[in-house]
Amino acid sequence: MDYGNVNWIVAIVSLLAGLGIGAIGYRMFGASATRTQELRRQAAERERELNVLREGMNEHFSQVGMMVSNIQREMRTLEHRLTEDASTLHCDLPAGRQLKSAEQLKSAKQLAAADRPALTGNDDDIPAPRDYADGSGGTLSEDFGLKPSDDKSETPQPPRY
Repeated sequence: MDYGNVNWIVAIVSLLAGLGIGAIGYRMFGASATRTQELRRQAAERERELNVLREGMNEHFSQVGMMVSNIQREMRTLEHRLTEDASTLHCDLPAGRQLKSAEQLKSAKQLAAADRPALTGNDDDIPAPRDYADGSGGTLSEDFGLKPSDDKSETPQPPRY
């Protein structure tokens, strides 16, 4: 065997082994790099979507805040107007002042009626409700509350089926 050829054979085998190991490493690390690049792209896309959602939410909450402040302002205006109207309605008319229209007279009567209690009089005047009838017949008798009629032949009888 020639020692010069052994060196060449060892060099060629080493070169082939190195190429094989390099190809396997490139496959493994190249795929990982492609995957990493894809994940970075997805992360950037998700970040952009999140920023769009944040801007939309900020705009939404600012609009809701403005609406609430408008409602509160209108509520204060309404409350102020109700207070003014109530004070206008509760002021008493001077003794010598004449009411000019029937509408003013009607509103004055309504105000006077609103100050009075709904039921006047003694509680003794109103009889207590009862669940029984006077006498021995009772509420379940056939002739309770009916007046006796003298002529029973004139009363039409309902048809029988």
